[in-house]
Amino acid sequence: MTDELKTQNASGTDVFRLVVGVMLVLAGIVAFYWQDTAPAWQRWGAVVLGLVLGVGIIATSAYGKTVIQFVLDSRVELRKIVWPERRETGMTTVVVFAFVIIGGVFFWVIDFFLAWATRHLTGQG
Repeated sequence: MTDELKTQNASGTDVFRLVVGVMLVLAGIVAFYWQDTAPAWQRWGAVVLGLVLGVGIIATSAYGKTVIQFVLDSRVELRKIVWPERRETGMTTVVVFAFVIIGGVFFWVIDFFLAWATRHLTGQG
């Protein structure tokens, strides 16, 4: 069974966990603004506590497990990337800058010509 099918067949418990997790995260944010006279560490503590509890509960649901599996698969794919060497990166950067300059000069010449043609045709030059 694929991950999409597992997520689509999530039970009511998984939906409940998702809702409770989101509510805990929101409760932490609301507590931050509601306790405006409390010390900053208590306000931020409420945000962190709500975030940790909410993410922890969401992670135990089918949706959370699917996200965790996606992150793990992404890390595996990231290891397969062949990164360019420093010299290749430098040469690519030079080529990009050269094309930007060439493109800029090209469009400046086109703009200059069109402005000249417009002034000439309208008799304002």
